[in-house]
Amino acid sequence: MVRIYRFSGVRPDREEAPAIAAVPYDVVTVDEARSVIAKNNKSFLRVSRPDAELGDLPANDPKIYERARENFEALMKSGMMLRDPAPGMYLYRVEQNGEEFLGLCCCLDVEDYRNTSIRRHELTRYDKEEDRTKHIGTTRTHNGPVVLLYRNNGETFSFIRSLIPRDTRPDAEVKAADGGMHRIYRLADPAILDRLEEAFSNIPALYIADGHHRAKSAVNVADQRILAGQPVDGEVSRFMGVMFAHDKVKIHGYSRLLANIGTYTVTAFLDDLKKYYDVRPYGRVNGRDFNIRPRCAKPLQYHIVHMYLGGEWYECTRPIDKKAAPLEALDVAVLQTYVLEGLLGIADPRGDARLQYLGGARPVADLEKLVDTGRFQLAFAMQPVNVETVLSIADTGGVMPPKSTWFEPKLLSGLVVHTFE
Repeated sequence: MVRIYRFSGVRPDREEAPAIAAVPYDVVTVDEARSVIAKNNKSFLRVSRPDAELGDLPANDPKIYERARENFEALMKSGMMLRDPAPGMYLYRVEQNGEEFLGLCCCLDVEDYRNTSIRRHELTRYDKEEDRTKHIGTTRTHNGPVVLLYRNNGETFSFIRSLIPRDTRPDAEVKAADGGMHRIYRLADPAILDRLEEAFSNIPALYIADGHHRAKSAVNVADQRILAGQPVDGEVSRFMGVMFAHDKVKIHGYSRLLANIGTYTVTAFLDDLKKYYDVRPYGRVNGRDFNIRPRCAKPLQYHIVHMYLGGEWYECTRPIDKKAAPLEALDVAVLQTYVLEGLLGIADPRGDARLQYLGGARPVADLEKLVDTGRFQLAFAMQPVNVETVLSIADTGGVMPPKSTWFEPKLLSGLVVHTFE
């Protein structure tokens, strides 16, 4: 059973929405966020990435989170963002590259996270969890939606799709930098809201697709209040999510970037890598692609990862062990076991500073640039994971390595905000 709740969202004035809406905090670097803010001081990145305005302060300095709170309050005082007069829910519709994604935005219960009615498939990184916990606690907002999946039984998604207003202007309409069109529609009819709550009460579980750190941090804030003896009823015990049917989303791989390969020379590293993979030069790639196409003759029978090292791309393949459990059979798990930990000594993919990640909706050319400029020495481009595999692992309590999946659509921040006191 899943509990969903209506809430009075804080949203941009319709005319201000294109200026306020921003990409998620974790898909831009601090320098990229600073550049956006310099061109547009209404950007919600001033709330979600306040470190971009306070570059001289160390990470997690309390002043960073106070700045986020001040910037959010300024948007409300100016009238650019307004609170809805009564609780409701919201349709979040994205049209991108000829495809449509439709989700329901509502609030979810932190207790459902604790009891695993809301299931996760990835571990969080300590630094990002600490950052979002302080951000949520200081701003008293959930301002970046957690993206979740529900198993599509046909009926629930069909009902949600039927709610798209015909010939009705959306409450917000924003064209993102990637060309995607994001639209918000507020649902306020009590009969419709009742029916939505009833529909999801018959759904046994939700699955976090994107926003593991935001969800866990929301639970952390509620737990901190419990430890402090403060009340946790009401909005603080809930967090904002947008729910999509599991077969109506897309998954990309999630790239790994290594600051260095330790004491290895390039030649020595390639020699040791060949103990675990068949390593072949790949040649040129299409820099505009998000996923590199395997050249392996039978890709479904092999683990496949593409590596960029020393200015060259390689295709690394290894036969899949048919007896392996679903979690152990993941490409990222095999890479972690034999290469990241086995060869490079990265035993903690959640916290080792040598290992960084780049979302799968970034073109391959971005990986090449990050290595060619010397910021990183090596990049691994991963193949996407099947969505059924993700749900099956979550159902059995399995935990994938961090940053194993990159789901689309990526939702904008600032179009709907949930607040608590």
